[in-house]
Amino acid sequence: MTPPPGLTVDELAARAGVTVRTVRFYGTKGLLPPPVLGPRRVGRYGPEHLARLALIEELQHQGLTLAAIERYLEQLPEGITAHDLAIHRALVASWLPEDVRETTREELEHRAGRSLTEQDVRRLAAMTVLRRTDDPDVFEVDPAILHLGVRLLDVPIALETILAAREVMLEHSRAAARELSRMFRDEVWEPGREAAMRSLSAHMQPLVVQALVTAFQRSLREEVQACYGPQRGPDDGTADSGATA
Repeated sequence: MTPPPGLTVDELAARAGVTVRTVRFYGTKGLLPPPVLGPRRVGRYGPEHLARLALIEELQHQGLTLAAIERYLEQLPEGITAHDLAIHRALVASWLPEDVRETTREELEHRAGRSLTEQDVRRLAAMTVLRRTDDPDVFEVDPAILHLGVRLLDVPIALETILAAREVMLEHSRAAARELSRMFRDEVWEPGREAAMRSLSAHMQPLVVQALVTAFQRSLREEVQACYGPQRGPDDGTADSGATA
């Protein structure tokens, strides 16, 4: 699949739901890497810039100051991909209240950076990126996963397969949540200390989510390698043992 052309600063701002001034401000603060200069020295931005803006937005929702966000981003590995930035955002968003917003079709397509067919909407709904409302041109959208869902629209997977995969994920995630909750109740919970136990549970939640994501990544990589062999580097044909599926 041919990668889409780079975004101008106006297009990047529109896709991220921020102003051009914000994009430039983050660039001067070092929160965004500089764009690639194209013809006529016009700056072009890629998926990594969009994913980084989404992560910054999520960290702000968490209540982090600009200085704290700076420190967070400084700890990320150099050359981190849009895929891994999306994982970071998912981990940050996982312990925040659900942030579903009513969005018109026009606003949705503006954020997606593309026109959306009825099939596209059905696929996004199957991935729980959006929900339909009584108004056919208004949707309830989860902005935390919108960009990931839009990227998946170009992956040649049938809608039925997406729905089946979603059921598998829900089934096993619910089973893991039930078992972990049972363990916490039986092994950790102390009667008479409900407030302290709830506080401890809330503190542990992001750690448990991160552990589950890490375990799933490793398991999925092992399964893919068992089926197809080690993933190979795109340039030199060498195996990439650290790649994620």
